[in-house]
Amino acid sequence: MDPKTILRFAVDEQVKFVDLRFTDLPGSWHHLTIPINQFNEESFDAGIGFDASSLRGWATINESDMLLIPETERFWMDHFYEEPTLCLFANVVDPITREGYDLDPRSIAKRAESYLQFTKIADTCYFGPEAEFFIFDHVSYHNEVNSAGYRFESGEGMWNSGRSEDNLGYRIRHKEGYVPVPPVDSLHDLRSDIVQNLQDVGIEPEMHHHEVASGGQCEIDFRYSTLLGTADNLMLFKYIVKNTAFYYGKAATFMPKPMFGDNGSGMHCHQSLWKGDEAIFAGDKYAGLSDAALHYAGGILKHAAAIAAFAAPTTNSYKRLVPGYEAPVNLAYSRRNRSAAIRIPMYSAAASAKRLEVRFPDPSCNPYIAFSAMLMAGLDGIQNRIDPGEPLDKDIYDLSPEELKDVPTLPASLDRALDALEADHEFLLKGDVFTEALIERWITYKSQKEVDPIRMRPHPLEFALYFDA
Repeated sequence: MDPKTILRFAVDEQVKFVDLRFTDLPGSWHHLTIPINQFNEESFDAGIGFDASSLRGWATINESDMLLIPETERFWMDHFYEEPTLCLFANVVDPITREGYDLDPRSIAKRAESYLQFTKIADTCYFGPEAEFFIFDHVSYHNEVNSAGYRFESGEGMWNSGRSEDNLGYRIRHKEGYVPVPPVDSLHDLRSDIVQNLQDVGIEPEMHHHEVASGGQCEIDFRYSTLLGTADNLMLFKYIVKNTAFYYGKAATFMPKPMFGDNGSGMHCHQSLWKGDEAIFAGDKYAGLSDAALHYAGGILKHAAAIAAFAAPTTNSYKRLVPGYEAPVNLAYSRRNRSAAIRIPMYSAAASAKRLEVRFPDPSCNPYIAFSAMLMAGLDGIQNRIDPGEPLDKDIYDLSPEELKDVPTLPASLDRALDALEADHEFLLKGDVFTEALIERWITYKSQKEVDPIRMRPHPLEFALYFDA
């Protein structure tokens, strides 16, 4: 695509505004809007200036000037705006060096793809995420010095039926919630509208369904793409889910664990490497994999604790990652096995279908950074021929602590994941994909803005446990 084509499209669609979309360090989308008469071919080269110091985790005030450079590869119309608005992804660029800003997540993903090609191991890394989410009828929350709490409502909520909170009740709900038909699935039409909105912006949904948890948990799967393309798609996907829900008078959240006593939302990440038309992960080893695929898995497992700081990046993430419950925390791989950290799907024996599914990430992550971290860990595994060990073809949730004593686990909290990242990040620095400054900024931001405030604030349950101490 070229600027002339985009501007001709803007004329044909009677566009009045151009919206430039970009992502901050933690992973939220932002935008600048330009009247169409102020946007021309030069804008694609000169860029649009903005203050990067006013965004979370980014530049200090003495280095605040940055440029947004529009991407020409993709554009779409935003159907949630009243006025015709053309949207473009934008890269954050240093105005002095004219290079991608070190802390710009999209620039990290572009450097990761460039490094993959530099290694000659493969040309392309494909990602396919399954980003689960909740849609609530109403949500409110507050945090004051003398009061704190939250409340959400859903017509589907298990609390409406008075069912047991014991373990048996949990197991029953786990079986009941998955893919029911209406009226139990009350969100079918809303998800169908989301699917059509996704199609309108060039994302190809493959299916949608109700997920396991009560209270409106949903999943919409869309077709895989390149690392950068999928990260872009995921940002647009979350935007469309939230805005379509808002249109219905509801609230959507990608928070990993909003509800106590039922499943949280994960984001299983399918990934594979290709060199031209060759599926690098297909072979004659375990589960039809190649040595490269097994070594890639070895790299993911070796560096999983550090990856978790990016892929499960919130304190809330670790309320989902609890041993023996809903999400895999044991660092093992296995075919067909959803209790392992890495699952090898076995739906097809075709070489083109061979991939790894990393199951511990969640949708609160910044996809540009999390996908890049997983790719870099996998490449480190291939380069150093890291052995993933023997597969664990058992239901890990039913194994005893004694049986699992030699199987490593993910960190139990965000602060431990950040410690792991601080101790193990050399693999991320190859090819200047990540920088020491970025890793230091990430650890500092997460520690000061998230870990410490949670650590210092009393929890409402503590009043029930300790007020009479």
